[in-house]
Amino acid sequence: MKFTETPLKGAFVVELEPREDFRGFFARAYCEQEFAQHGLPDRFVQGNMSYNHKKGTVRGLHYQVPPALEAKFMRCIGGAIFDVIVDMRPDSPTYLQWFGLELSAANRKALYVPPLFAHAYQALTDGAEVFYLVSEFYTPGTERGLRPDDPALGIQWPLPIEVISEKDMSWPLLER
Repeated sequence: MKFTETPLKGAFVVELEPREDFRGFFARAYCEQEFAQHGLPDRFVQGNMSYNHKKGTVRGLHYQVPPALEAKFMRCIGGAIFDVIVDMRPDSPTYLQWFGLELSAANRKALYVPPLFAHAYQALTDGAEVFYLVSEFYTPGTERGLRPDDPALGIQWPLPIEVISEKDMSWPLLER
């Protein structure tokens, strides 16, 4: 696997290194040893899937605080999404900055999301499907969120937000 650090320290784009032959290819999609070599958590407790009927759907921005800090490893396995992270580490030089990239079944890229990073994605295609690993179990009392349309963040979503949960739109706006 090829790890490329994003402008937000600790977050990585992870690309496959396929070995091809006449049948197609084989590649590792996750490797505990390679994660550990990059100083990343190598223990994931749960694998989740989400499916989105309509392009323009946004899920997030979510994160968990102590004692249930959660890292995520995101991969789009059907269609395409625009994946976004926001650095929520108060002492970080990139606090409240965001980074986004397209993950798709075609490009096969993945995104490692560190603890204390808010995470969201927007479906770029109808039927976008995502599979992701999480390092902690969902812990309701530790969940936090940001509004994806918060002007203080200035996230540039590729499409208008067409579908979003009431919960995701009810997080308070940041005070700046």
